[in-house]
Parts: sequence; structure tokens; C-alpha cells
Amino acid sequence: MDIILWGLAGASALAYLPLTGRAPALWRSGIKTVPLSLFALMAFLHGGSSWLIFGLILSALGDLALSREGDRAFLIGLVSFALAHLCYVFLFWTEVDGLFWPGVVMLAGVALSTEVWLAPHTGALRGPVRVYVLLISVMTVLALSLPETWRLASLGAVLFLLSDLILSLQLFRMKPGTQTARGAGYLLWILYICGQGAILLAFVPRVWGLS
Repeated sequence: MDIILWGLAGASALAYLPLTGRAPALWRSGIKTVPLSLFALMAFLHGGSSWLIFGLILSALGDLALSREGDRAFLIGLVSFALAHLCYVFLFWTEVDGLFWPGVVMLAGVALSTEVWLAPHTGALRGPVRVYVLLISVMTVLALSLPETWRLASLGAVLFLLSDLILSLQLFRMKPGTQTARGAGYLLWILYICGQGAILLAFVPRVWGLS
């Protein structure tokens, strides 16, 4: 069963890759939503933490919203992913014994830098984007603070962060339809899927026959 679900998730993720720069369409949105929906199903079937399951479900909802057009859809997607990061904050917090201070300094620098290269370009969405940056920074700090046994989750969170940074550049700093924007779409999708998959595997290793 796990092999089938992984196969479907991988196939849908690969199917969406060449569609990252295509115009919105319902069928395109459906393909994009499949991978994280299946990740959530696998976490549920194997008794994963509720925080993990809801984080994956909210991420799937965010994928759906961001595949549609308009500021309202973007805001729904932003809120969905912000709540997903909050779920991961609670998921990671239960396993953290102490903060990894180099990570705190690094992520504080990244968050503050967005006031220079991102915030001035977000218009009316500046407030929600700032809250989102704070949440993903906290999530990543906690992921980097996880014990050695959870290093796969740390890697997944960093990949997730990198995908969001690229998405921010694509949405607010790149001209749509350019080769650079299309390349950014491919890269951020790969990083995002690999990051979410790594978090799933770290907390529910049975889905890959690791325990």
C-alpha cells in the first residue's frame, strides 16, 4: 500500500513539474494538490502525530489556493501555509531540548533581510507576509534544534524554507513568464516536495519501511 501511495505521490509531483508555469486550470490544481494529500493520508494511516497530519493537510490546501488566480486565493494560500508552519512548530517543539543558537542567529538575519528585498514589494500584503516570514523562521529554528535522530526533519524544514524564499522572489521580484521565473518554479517545486517528504519520513518512518 505504501509503495502505491508513494508512487502516486511521486508521479503526480513529476506530472506537475512541467505545469508550474502554466495558466491556472482546475485539472492543473488537482494534480498539484495530490502529493501533499497523499502524504497526509500516509501519515494518518500510520498513526502520525495530529500536528503532522494537519500540517500536511493545510499544505495541500495551500497548494490548491496558490494554484488559482487573484489576491484572495493568494491570501488563502498564505494563511494555509502559515497555519501549516504553526503545526510544525508544535510538532518540533515536543522534541526540542534546547535551541540551536547559530540557527537562531542565521534565521533572524534571513527574516530581517526580507525587510529589504521583499517587504517593499508586497504592497497591501506586507503585514501577512511579515507574519508568514516570522512563522517559517521559527519553524526552521526549531527544526535545526532537533536532536540527531530527527536530522531528516531538519533537512526537510530547510528545503521548505528555501522553496518559500524562491517563491517569494518569483511572486514579488520576477517578471511572470520569463525563463528565470519558469526555472524558479521548477526548483521551488522540487525543494518543496522533497522537504515535505523528508518531514513525513522523519516522523513516520514506517511509511518507508524504516521501522
